Amino acid sequence: MKGFHVMDDGSAVHLLDHVRELIAAQPDVEVLVGSDSQNRSGSTIYTTAVVLRYRRNGAHVLYCREDRERVRDLWTRLWGEVERSLDVAQALVEGGVPVRSIDMDLNSDPRFGSNKLHNAAVGHVRALGYVAHTKPEMLIATWAANVLCQRWGRKHEAPTGL
Repeated sequence: MKGFHVMDDGSAVHLLDHVRELIAAQPDVEVLVGSDSQNRSGSTIYTTAVVLRYRRNGAHVLYCREDRERVRDLWTRLWGEVERSLDVAQALVEGGVPVRSIDMDLNSDPRFGSNKLHNAAVGHVRALGYVAHTKPEMLIATWAANVLCQRWGRKHEAPTGL
């Protein structure tokens, strides 16, 4: 897949080759996929993150950002995040890379707007054979996608419990 970069330095990588190389060096790595989006002016920015989480300590984050015409309704924008995560996860799996889970920026609490598609998205992800994680669970890949969706240089806080 094209358009992926390393979070640490922004260098471009071929996603599948890069992930395979890292897994060959560290077979105990877990692969997590998540996406986030933000509306700005006349566009919607989607960011998909692939997090290689090392069981002992640390993570390596890869991401792809895309700028699209503004998506005005919440359902369509959030479903776009789900689709992007699934597309990347499927490409990884087809390339021989096991994906542990897909993190989705959806809330299981009905008080939040993203809850409207929670059950449909979780069901869809599970039907395709992936483990689905949503809020209020720890969402490492979605956290990374959110940070990368923001403008560079802003201060941010890592989630606790990594």
